[in-house]
Amino acid sequence: MTSLKVNYFQEARDYVFITIGLLMYSVGVNAFQLPYQITGGGVAGIGAILFYGFSIPQAYTFFIINIFLLVLAVKVLGWRFCVKTIYAVVVLTFLLEGVRRGLYAYGQAHAAEFVLSPNGMPQIVKENAFMSAILGASIEGIGLGIVFLNNGSTGGTDIIAAIVNKYRDITLGQVIMFFDILIISCSGLLPSIGISEMLYGYCTLIITSFMLDYVVDRGRQSVQFFIFSKKYAEIADAIATTGRGVTVLDGEGWYTHTERKVLVVLAKKRDSTNIFRFIKSVDPQAFVSQSKVIGVFGEGFDRIKVKTEKAEEKV
Repeated sequence: MTSLKVNYFQEARDYVFITIGLLMYSVGVNAFQLPYQITGGGVAGIGAILFYGFSIPQAYTFFIINIFLLVLAVKVLGWRFCVKTIYAVVVLTFLLEGVRRGLYAYGQAHAAEFVLSPNGMPQIVKENAFMSAILGASIEGIGLGIVFLNNGSTGGTDIIAAIVNKYRDITLGQVIMFFDILIISCSGLLPSIGISEMLYGYCTLIITSFMLDYVVDRGRQSVQFFIFSKKYAEIADAIATTGRGVTVLDGEGWYTHTERKVLVVLAKKRDSTNIFRFIKSVDPQAFVSQSKVIGVFGEGFDRIKVKTEKAEEKV
């Protein structure tokens, strides 16, 4: 029963943070890209192109394309992959349109304070398109990082990448980058888009990717502890109360040839402070080594996501 409550709490927490991430993404797109005719990647980028060229609301294009992709994803990848993606697509559709209308109304009501773009959107940083591209990409990257960190997805090229990755040995990042570059390049076909807007789009793509990776890596960063103490049992019991596993190894001091126990703990970086508090409260003289680890996979950490080839049995 307790485990069930924890799972429900975790799921609710995921949806709350996914929503916050989607809101940040919507603000980044509408406040810092659309007013300057900067095209980002993904399905939102396709929607931006149609908005600049034909005044079709970006949210409509985003929703329609994702509906087709989600139907395909359910058949190929299954429902488990798509549940949070469906939620994100629906919520992001409303947020993209809601934020756009809100900014448009605000810009029209305070036209004297802003430079208005041809589509009526207020240019928050005046005519500094490069600064707008940097700010927008940073906000979008942080928002997407929060979404992915909480097991969400915004659909679009993520779905295409997952499908391609299932059947071909091509990484998700390679597929997404290919489509994003293609989409931004296609924006140059519009008469209103010049080479500078395309370059801003490429800058947006790079900064968004960097910020996304930064947020995800920071959120999933793990550390490893080696703890040497005569009171190893008490320290292990204290750390175990947090639900974090502790491994006890047999060690020997080479100089003194004294046998001693060594505790090994793998934890999230955010848990480091509590672990140090436990150690200090039990044995202030304990010798502790802490180091960063590139990746930790297994129960309580990240899932191993490589595919294994199934050997065919010869009859």
